[in-house]
Amino acid sequence: MSDVTVKTRFAPSPTGALHIGNLRTALFNALLARGHGGRFVLRIEDTDRERCSPEATQALMGNLRWLGLDWDEGPEAGGPAPPYHQYERSAIYDAYYARLEAEGYAYPCFCSERELEMARRAQRAAGQPPRYPGTCARLSAEEVARKRAEGLQPALRFRVPPGEEIRFHDRVHGEQRFRTDDLGDFIIRRADGTAAYLFTNAVDDALMGITDVLRGDDHLTNTPRQLLILRALGLPAPRYGHMGLITGDDGAPLSKRNGSRSVDDLEEAGYLPEAILNYLARVGHTYDTDAPLDLDGLAQGFDPARISPSPSRFDPDHLRHWQDEAVQAATAERLRLWLAMDALVPPGYVPELINAVRGNIRFPADGREWAKRVFGPPPALDADAEAAIEGAGAAFFETAVAVAEEGYNRFRGLTEALRERTGVKGKRLFMPLRAALTGRCSGPELQPVVDLMGGERVKARLHRAAALAAERSAQEG
Repeated sequence: MSDVTVKTRFAPSPTGALHIGNLRTALFNALLARGHGGRFVLRIEDTDRERCSPEATQALMGNLRWLGLDWDEGPEAGGPAPPYHQYERSAIYDAYYARLEAEGYAYPCFCSERELEMARRAQRAAGQPPRYPGTCARLSAEEVARKRAEGLQPALRFRVPPGEEIRFHDRVHGEQRFRTDDLGDFIIRRADGTAAYLFTNAVDDALMGITDVLRGDDHLTNTPRQLLILRALGLPAPRYGHMGLITGDDGAPLSKRNGSRSVDDLEEAGYLPEAILNYLARVGHTYDTDAPLDLDGLAQGFDPARISPSPSRFDPDHLRHWQDEAVQAATAERLRLWLAMDALVPPGYVPELINAVRGNIRFPADGREWAKRVFGPPPALDADAEAAIEGAGAAFFETAVAVAEEGYNRFRGLTEALRERTGVKGKRLFMPLRAALTGRCSGPELQPVVDLMGGERVKARLHRAAALAAERSAQEG
């Protein structure tokens, strides 16, 4: 199989928001296709019309586009195997159902859920794995007609051949073997006429030319059943790879309860797409570099052989690390659009401010806070800043005010003149100034921040600090 024929797919059921686990599946399949010059297909598996919604579909596609995971074939993009919404493909499925039934690969099943549950209980009591006992597998044509005449609506079951072994090479787990005697005949169309996932998923992969499928290992046991369907229909099977699931801190599959977040949540929180992609590409998959990569770089280094079959824990600290990396790697213009703080900064100063405070920005709120601290009125003083101002004393700040009023209000001139007149240097000089000018005892390098403030702001903040220090001195006296 040459690289140019690689075609992968992401096939979500849009029943709600796109979450981390499904997003990683989309990303891995997109990277596999992109890294081999192949094609990435988006297929919407929405046969359950009650649970799936057009709104969720549009939101999902918007999420993928925001992340840069555009699809080559699928809704709104077109392609050679339309339609790409499964609910529009019922005629295709019906033709294959009819063929399977006519050739003896499938049969109608009239068993009620109560009858099936009683059979499962009996099997468990006998120490046997629960599977369909074949109750309807031997119904005659007359019996089937009679039950239909009684108004019973059957499901359609696939007839699993006995005594075989289904083998396939999993790109993550390696060689896999399943005994057909352990599978039991399974439903491919429900009694209400809706198509079952096992069937539609396999058939559409074949008809759309999907060559490679990467999915969670909760689907591993589906694969032998789908291979049986494809074999019966004479359709080609893709190469499968089943990766370990993402779990929460409690080791359970990731969910809202144990830390899962949707793409919308992450975007609203201020995460950059680059951060999310670099993080997820490394959840259960290794790269040779810890440097941030663009999509092409992630695709070049992606290899299914590097996917772990074991579960991987969702680590919010690691995600925040990649957010920091993404901020540091972004251009000033990229950050300007993301921070949306133009209204808080004098015209033309946004790039300078970004360069000054970039190392202290993780989310847009951080950038906007520093914009206010630098260009707004004197910022509120936190407790550490008040303590630093009080510790420096009124005389220190009265001298600082005098120096600034003389015109030494840029960083270098201010600090050199203040050092010369007070004899204070090092941390005892810079910490009180930082506290007075920014309201905090930590933050970005002070020189560019002070020089951006301008003389009037510097003087106003030093006057405030001098007054506060004098007031505290008077209270103590």
